[in-house]
Amino acid sequence: MMSLSALSRPSRRARWAGLPVAAALGLAALLTPTAEGQSLIRDTEIEDTIRDFSDPILIAANLDPADVRIRIINDPVPNAFVAGGQQIFFHTGLITTAQNPNELIGVIAHETGHIAGGHLARSRQAMQDAALPAYIAMGVGILAIAAGQPEAGISLLSGAPAFAQGAFVRHTQVQESAADQAAVTFLDATGQSGRGLISYFDRQFRPNEFMTRRVPAYMLTHPFTSDRVEALRQRVEASPFADAQDSPEDMRRFQMMRAKIIGFLRPVSETFSLYPASDLSLPARYARAIAFYRRPDFPRATQEIAALIEEHPDNPYFQELMGQMLFERGMAAESLPYHRRSLELLPGEPLFQVNLARALNAAGGRAHLEEAVALLTAATHTEPDNALAWREMSTAQGELGDQGLALLASAEQYFVGGNLPMAQNFAERARRSLAPQTVSWRRADDLVMLTRNGLRDVAQQRP
Repeated sequence: MMSLSALSRPSRRARWAGLPVAAALGLAALLTPTAEGQSLIRDTEIEDTIRDFSDPILIAANLDPADVRIRIINDPVPNAFVAGGQQIFFHTGLITTAQNPNELIGVIAHETGHIAGGHLARSRQAMQDAALPAYIAMGVGILAIAAGQPEAGISLLSGAPAFAQGAFVRHTQVQESAADQAAVTFLDATGQSGRGLISYFDRQFRPNEFMTRRVPAYMLTHPFTSDRVEALRQRVEASPFADAQDSPEDMRRFQMMRAKIIGFLRPVSETFSLYPASDLSLPARYARAIAFYRRPDFPRATQEIAALIEEHPDNPYFQELMGQMLFERGMAAESLPYHRRSLELLPGEPLFQVNLARALNAAGGRAHLEEAVALLTAATHTEPDNALAWREMSTAQGELGDQGLALLASAEQYFVGGNLPMAQNFAERARRSLAPQTVSWRRADDLVMLTRNGLRDVAQQRP
């Protein structure tokens, strides 16, 4: 795992929704917690904004943006990291503590440096290499005990993990410095300033450096912030793009994304404090509309968002938010025009397709259910690992009376979520219900084989 912070825990077509209860209804919908107790968020506006900030950097790094997945974690700790291949994870705390797009883009460039440098694969090899000194120390310790030197032997045995950790952190510190330098290269290639990366490091991490300097060097996976900043500063200031500024449109989108996160995730009182009624800017009004919804003050929330829609009828995210508010209030039929409009404004957007399909399923009626199936078919084609889309597909097909396809959709949902026993159960039932040798039957048969092999592999890995 490549991480921005030394002390923190370890194009719209590149989306991810790989957990069993995925939701596509704005930030109110959080995914299943991760092992660290965090939650992954799906939101079109946030993903689109970060994607548009990221794509030029990824291209400059000779990476295909379609191959790099953007994931948002609900965590107030300012951090970002690369894990599991070409996937960049952003904490919401990073977005809300950044002061401008350039700071966020600087972090994106740093994480891109890890991907372009192949650091994840190299770190796995480094971990294996770092274990060798520990094994040697343990072996010498055992020999020392056998030779009648128990104190020396015990000392070597107890210090073996430190040998391994020390070797590994020297490797990661080099990688962090390399990612910093790569970030400046990518920023220069896209005509952007590197000052944002420096200012973010200075503000977020440097004030706590006195604490890290008390930590043994072999425990620090990152160089000291002051050393990183000074290594960056000379190159950044010499760049012809050092004075480049964020465009007004980038600043607007950044502020709207930040307001949305704060409105949904911060305490309501804090949102009203950060965005008081005297602030009539668009981001402030957006944040307050969301805060009223969470208070809950449904009449005031819908009044506020309706005013925003009247002023900006072509903003798809305002339409989405009104649709979400109405749907979650139990007003599925009333939410349909807003979900339809959001999809008209962003055609083919899979999360918007799922939004509309959910509302159609809830509204009921054969015509609505058939439309939902069409939308969900398109959404799952774009995002085959969108578990919520598969769940809604199962609902729609079941209501239409096609139990075989409903069972198959449930199998897909559980397979995406990693619940292999349930996926196998539903896939076997779907295979028995579907006409043999059809496309759907073959997919059910594939899932039976995949889950069977997966369960066998899991059983073999158990002690």
